[in-house]
Amino acid sequence: MNKVVEIKILDNYIVWLKFEDGFNSQIDLRPFLGKGIAKELLEEDKFKTLDLEEGGGIAWYNGYDFCPNYLRQLTEEK
Repeated sequence: MNKVVEIKILDNYIVWLKFEDGFNSQIDLRPFLGKGIAKELLEEDKFKTLDLEEGGGIAWYNGYDFCPNYLRQLTEEK
């Protein structure tokens, strides 16, 4: 299983991720925002509440999250 161990929130909804095995990459999360509970995350102050989850994924205060395996898949595809 993959695990995100560090994040840095950059500009324009881009987040830098570092995985437990040392792999790191940037991902543009903008395409995943704007609908449902993710709509409010288009507000910069709310987007910046992003944090690591205990299970190695990332999540916001409102419960919107990404599992680490999906994040790894997305970052390796780019």
